[in-house]
Amino acid sequence: MNLMPITYDLSWAALLSKDAGQHKFNHGSVLVLSGPMGRSGAARLAARAALRTGVGLVTLVAPPSSMAEIAAQITAVMLRPMAELSNLLSDSRVASICVGPGFGVGADCRDVVAQVLAAGRGVVLDADALSSFADAPEDLFALTRGTKTVLTPHEGEFARLFPDLDLSDRAAACARAADRAGCVMLLKGPATVVCGDRHGIHNQHGHRDATWLATAGSGDVLAGIITGLLARGADAQLAGEAGVWLHAEAARIFGPGLIAEDLPEMLPKVFASRHI
Repeated sequence: MNLMPITYDLSWAALLSKDAGQHKFNHGSVLVLSGPMGRSGAARLAARAALRTGVGLVTLVAPPSSMAEIAAQITAVMLRPMAELSNLLSDSRVASICVGPGFGVGADCRDVVAQVLAAGRGVVLDADALSSFADAPEDLFALTRGTKTVLTPHEGEFARLFPDLDLSDRAAACARAADRAGCVMLLKGPATVVCGDRHGIHNQHGHRDATWLATAGSGDVLAGIITGLLARGADAQLAGEAGVWLHAEAARIFGPGLIAEDLPEMLPKVFASRHI
């Protein structure tokens, strides 16, 4: 497969900027689903990253055990109990949802993924949302086909979902996986590949220039950035492509010593460097 490098596109400025006279719901509302106490950090990273993309409102949805933990750590991000998920999904202003970071693996996660995908919004499925379907990947693909969804596996998660695909050719494997899942596939790693309806895209700007991305929580931030871009109007493949570039550029600008918490806070500098 001929791969195109991900490079900054001037059209992203219109997607990321804000016009005068608009209010927060003109810029999208995001839900990020959290896991139990002691595992909420990943969702909090994703929520902060989504908010930094310029989304008007980000809400963390959490089980009872982690409500106090999350409330002690957030300010601009909203917080609602998981019992309200159905009502939140019925709000037409919610544009995208992130499921997986720190959620927990199992039947509960599978049920929530099905519920979220049935709502017909932009969706990012990461981490535990993928691992929960490792024993029955076709059940996941039956839910994702034809939806505005981005799957963001690392190599281990990818291998569990697609055990027959040879990762020695990452581009070909990613393209076949995208076709099988019927949505956008973002295969993370030192050579990140994004595949969907358009040609495969290779992140030549990634880890080779931003090696400090190899840190815990980095992928959660990427999931949040992509979720934010979906809410701001990007289609699934553009959200994946632009998200990968912004993620790597934030790390490149920060440089040595980067930890995941730094990445969302670098996005304003990335935007400023592009006059957004």
